[in-house]
Amino acid sequence: MEIKDTLKNLREKNGLTQEQLAERLMVTRQAVSRWETGETQPNTETLKLLSREFNVSINTLLGAPRQLICQCCGMPLNEDDLISREPDDSFNEDYCKWCYVDGRFVYDSKAGLLDFLISHMPNPNNASEAERRTQYDMYLSQLKHWK
Repeated sequence: MEIKDTLKNLREKNGLTQEQLAERLMVTRQAVSRWETGETQPNTETLKLLSREFNVSINTLLGAPRQLICQCCGMPLNEDDLISREPDDSFNEDYCKWCYVDGRFVYDSKAGLLDFLISHMPNPNNASEAERRTQYDMYLSQLKHWK
């Protein structure tokens, strides 16, 4: 779905007219109309306001062009309710809600996260703990938080 369709759907779902949304964002009704026809797109700051207004991530507003992955544990963030939030309640699209809470990381070290993964992740191939730890470590080492 394109941003123009996403914005119109969210506005209508929330029972807002273009004028009402424009007032909340402190823009003109014509600006909202141009976004919804695809003539223009909201700028970065307006996308942040829209994200807060509709309680969706910017990625969702943009039609989910990127597959978000938690940069701490590697979990796919394919729904907004999995994405972490900053203390001001804005989305932090880099991390899941279990790795990053209230502006702080839950795992103090990669070893702590590895211990959690070893004890909670399924082991269908009956790999040894050492093998699993090595596999998880290699994967986590590619993520932004652990580089």
